[in-house]
Amino acid sequence: MDKEVDPRVLAVIDEMRLSGPRLSPVEIVAKMGVFDARDKPFEYAWMATGDNVIATIWAEYVHVGANGRWFYLESLDTQHRPGGGARTPNQVQRAKDRLALLKRTFDAGQGFRAVVQTNRVAIAELESNKSAKVSTRVRDDSEWHVASWEPEQLLAVLVRGPRGWVPDDADMQAAKARGGVPAAVEAEPEAAKPASAEEVQAAAMAYVMGHFKGYGYNAEDVTSQKLGYDIEVSNAKGATLLRVTVKGTSTATPNFRLTPEENACSTREPLWRLLVVADAGGPTAQHKIYKPSEMSQAPGFEAGG
Repeated sequence: MDKEVDPRVLAVIDEMRLSGPRLSPVEIVAKMGVFDARDKPFEYAWMATGDNVIATIWAEYVHVGANGRWFYLESLDTQHRPGGGARTPNQVQRAKDRLALLKRTFDAGQGFRAVVQTNRVAIAELESNKSAKVSTRVRDDSEWHVASWEPEQLLAVLVRGPRGWVPDDADMQAAKARGGVPAAVEAEPEAAKPASAEEVQAAAMAYVMGHFKGYGYNAEDVTSQKLGYDIEVSNAKGATLLRVTVKGTSTATPNFRLTPEENACSTREPLWRLLVVADAGGPTAQHKIYKPSEMSQAPGFEAGG
C-alpha cells in the first residue's frame, strides 16, 4: 500500500505515472517486449525480446540508502512468503522462475529492467490475500542490477542505477528491520528428514522444467519413453535445441550414475547434455550443464551404469 512506501520512492513513482500514457499493468509489460504478457499476468519476472529480463520491484520493499540510492533485498528462500507462511506450489514455482532470471543477469554481469509497483493490500498480505491486486505499476527507465548474490544468507541485493555501490551495514540492517525478507523458519521434525533419491530427482526435474520455460523455451518431459534423456527443449518454432538428462543431488544423495540408455545416448546424440541440479528441492538449488566430454567433471558423477 502507498502508506508503506518510502515517500521519496512514492514521489518518483507518481512522477513516472503522470508523465507516461495510461496503461494497464499488463499493457506496460507487453510494451516492454513481453509478447505473452497477457498469458502471464501474475508472474514476478519475464523474459522480453532481446533477451532482456524484466522484474517486478515491489515499492513497499524498496529501501533508500544514506546516499539516496535505491536498493531492494531479494529473498532466495522460495518456500516462504516475505509476509510469513509457506508458499503454495504455484507461488514456489513463480519465485523460482523469478530467481532463475535474476541469477542469469547476475552471472552475465548484465542489468535488468524493472516495473515498480504498489499494491492495494498490505505488502505482507501480497501472496496470502486473494484480493491482492496491483494499485500502481510504472516502467522504471533506470536500469537495475543484482549487486550481490549470497546463497548462504538466502539473500541477494538489487540496486537501482550505476554499478559500484552496495548498501553498507547500517543500510542493510535498517532494510532487514523494515521487512521483505522472511525470518528464519524453524524446521519441524518431519521436515528434517532427508529427501529420498526419488524426491530429489522429482525436484530436479521440476526445477529444470521451470528453468527452461522461464526463458520462453518449450520443455517436454520424455522420461517415461526411455530415450536416454529426460527433457527435450525446443524453441517457439519447434526446433529442438537440447536433449537433456537431469540428475539431482542433495546432502543425503550426493552422487549419481547414468543409466545404460543415457550413456549410449550421450555418444550418439549431438544435442545430448547432462544437467545437474545441486541442492535439488532446497532453497539454494542451482544447476550446471555438461557436454558428454565434460560430464566426468560434474560433482557427484560416478562412472558405470
